[in-house]
Amino acid sequence: MSDGAQLRVDEGVETSYPESPWLVMKFGGTSVASADNWQRIATLIRGRLRSGLRVVVVHSALAGISNLLEQLLDAAVTGDYQAILDDIEGRHKELANDLGVDGGAELARCFAELAQLAAGIRLVGEASPRVHARVMAAGELAATLLGSEYLQSAGVANSWVDARTVLQSKPARDSTERSRFLAATCDFAPDAELVERFAELHPVILTQGFIARNARGDSVLLGRGGSDTSAAYVAAKLKARRLEIWTDVPGLFSANPRAVPSARLLRSLAYHEAQEIASAGGGVLHPRCIPPLRSYGIPLILGCTSHPQWPGTVVSQAPGEDTAQLKAISSRGGLTLVSMESMQMWQQVGFLAEAFDCFRVHGLSVDLVSTSESNVTVSIDVGASAVDPGTLDLLADDLRRLCRVRIIDDCAAVTLVGRKIRAILHELGPALEVFEEQPVHLVTQAANGLNLTFVVDAEHAHRLVQKLHGLLVGQFNEGRVFGPTWEQLQAPKASPVAAVPPWWAEHKDTLLDIAQREQSAYVYHRDSVLGAVQALRDLKSVDRVFYAMKANSHPEILQLIHGAGANLECVSPGEIRRVLEVLPDIDRRAILFTPNFAPRAEYEWALEQGVWVTLDNLYPLRAWPELFAQQELFIRTDPGQGRGHHEHVRTAGVHSKFGVPLFEMEELGELVTRANARVVGLHAHTGSGILTPGNWRDTGACLLGLAQQFPDVRYLDLGGGLGIPEKPGQKALDMAALDAVLGEMKSAHPDYELWLEPGRFLVAQGGVLVAQVTQLKGKGEVQYLGVSTGMNSLIRPALYGAYHEIVNLSRLGEPATEIVNIVGPNCETGDRLGSDRLLPVSEEGDVILIANTGAYGYVMSSHYNLREPAREFVI
Repeated sequence: MSDGAQLRVDEGVETSYPESPWLVMKFGGTSVASADNWQRIATLIRGRLRSGLRVVVVHSALAGISNLLEQLLDAAVTGDYQAILDDIEGRHKELANDLGVDGGAELARCFAELAQLAAGIRLVGEASPRVHARVMAAGELAATLLGSEYLQSAGVANSWVDARTVLQSKPARDSTERSRFLAATCDFAPDAELVERFAELHPVILTQGFIARNARGDSVLLGRGGSDTSAAYVAAKLKARRLEIWTDVPGLFSANPRAVPSARLLRSLAYHEAQEIASAGGGVLHPRCIPPLRSYGIPLILGCTSHPQWPGTVVSQAPGEDTAQLKAISSRGGLTLVSMESMQMWQQVGFLAEAFDCFRVHGLSVDLVSTSESNVTVSIDVGASAVDPGTLDLLADDLRRLCRVRIIDDCAAVTLVGRKIRAILHELGPALEVFEEQPVHLVTQAANGLNLTFVVDAEHAHRLVQKLHGLLVGQFNEGRVFGPTWEQLQAPKASPVAAVPPWWAEHKDTLLDIAQREQSAYVYHRDSVLGAVQALRDLKSVDRVFYAMKANSHPEILQLIHGAGANLECVSPGEIRRVLEVLPDIDRRAILFTPNFAPRAEYEWALEQGVWVTLDNLYPLRAWPELFAQQELFIRTDPGQGRGHHEHVRTAGVHSKFGVPLFEMEELGELVTRANARVVGLHAHTGSGILTPGNWRDTGACLLGLAQQFPDVRYLDLGGGLGIPEKPGQKALDMAALDAVLGEMKSAHPDYELWLEPGRFLVAQGGVLVAQVTQLKGKGEVQYLGVSTGMNSLIRPALYGAYHEIVNLSRLGEPATEIVNIVGPNCETGDRLGSDRLLPVSEEGDVILIANTGAYGYVMSSHYNLREPAREFVI
């Protein structure tokens, strides 16, 4: 929304206070974390002032600071917190420097108080809810001090106000101490005294989100998403003309736009619709901010700070369209289910009252409810409820007096949100087949007809949302309710092409020649692969890199990578044989064999070859101990928590088949001793596509702890999983930060060699799949673009829901105007390479390029339908 467009929004939105001079603007953590955004914020504020409005700015802590403060609370208990404290202060000083301000004495006092609080936690060995609230409040206080000083320097005179003098929490019946301090609610009735007080200040007032005070003057928090709620409270108290919430996306979408690029912006919603979408996990907006606005008819406008010219979402008392319609598909994690079963509950008067009283006593709010003759299952949003550790165990003990109880952790709700859902069940029916292979723990349909919710295991939620949106997106046509897709909004950026064009753009003519000759082909670029190897070789903290060749086993790629200084990690005898064929003179200790559920003969053969051998469960040592006598072994461990973009690539945790779990380590030590073997290396791999350096810090900490049990350990293999940017504009893994994280570990423990074993990181961006357009087809609003190969060459989209950038290489640079589904020729509904992609108008014979396919492309291809997969070429 441009400055002018945002102001004009009042013309079409009914408001209870059209003459009110007050406007509340809330900015999220990402919005206030950069100098560029602060310049935009100042411009937006000036525009509001020119229209005669008085502006109250409510903003969050800087992006990432609240998470660091949570880490500080944990670390302070042990005393190892100074690095986190320095990081928090350093990030604020860095922003202050970018803004050209210093933060002043008030900011210094804020950090001094934070240091005192951390020292106090260390002294007593715990953080009470009261102290927890004071620590977390520091994030908002420090950020707003910087914001106020910057606005002042930019010529926007303002008054800094402590939100704890504006908002006071209400006593909560049957609440716990934790919820009173960390998930408080406040009164929001219009406050004439506050209006009078603010009227005496500058026309711009800056205050904090998330924090308030209780009747005793203690700091309290408003819970997850509390900054939105703070802004709504202030807007209601002032009887504001409207509330504007500015964040990193322009509004509510038909799905999470970060996960589903085809998600459509929702232009306008009634309060109750917005609350349903937010409650279902919309992510942009906290549902608790809606009631204060709805109570007083205050419109809510959502916008994107970094792109104020984009259209946004308007939430108001306008009824909107009254027709039965699906509007959004959302998911919300962090749910715990409590299943209560008893044959005696059928027609038993008062059973539910007694059961629900147990929840009341423990301060737990029930979210979803499903009942039958012998079972009642409810959900609890653990994060939103600020549940004390152990509370669920106490609840279960109380409930067992009434019934059998089962607690189901780590669940997520997948919710279809719209108007009059019951009236369109027949339209939704075919799409619900996506649940056929997933255990559904609970199904509820809202009494108001606004949603249909399925509670599933959390690991399945993301994929289910993607599939449901793909099946139902045809109903989301641009118009009064639905706006452009997230992908369309991003397309017209001022700099749509990266400063350094991808290698395939520079080799366009060569790729077109290959595609015209072959119809379909994988093409690998030597220099890109070498660049990726060098990026890892430049890590000073890493002693050895092992390439996980399952990603791409092309002979020239193996020669290239090994020649650049990397070793090879293999998962089968076939891969080892390929290495020995291509590199006959290779040192056998440059090969790491990591089998999984392999037969005994494979271990025997690998040991004969003299390569490193890894065990990832106890069975080989229990069943064949004689094989491993006098052998030096690697052990693959399971640190207990998997990571990655899809459950099929998460390689740790109870749902993964890989690794020795931590609780079996004592038995492992006994078996190794009995077999007269030695453990010289420990390995862990949590998943793929990871872009946060902290993953390898956590893995390393786990392995270092285990190494104390095995005195012969010399090598710590931190696995792979290094992610690459999959979508335009996505940030790459910060290699310097990774090197710093591993460098700290290396400095503290110099006796160990640190290894990495990436696969996709080295070859994915160096490979593309090119294919010719064969046919075009339309089914109503859904457009299909067929290409000469499909899941027989590239199965990742069908298997993982993987995203690959897709371009029309023949028309590179032409305007993208059509949304199409790119499909292959295989007789399978899942033969889809990309859904709802924005491409130029395409014709038969055009060449489509699918990027980042150098890993897990050809190696996973098949002859399904007896179609030949795309051949491989290296340029």
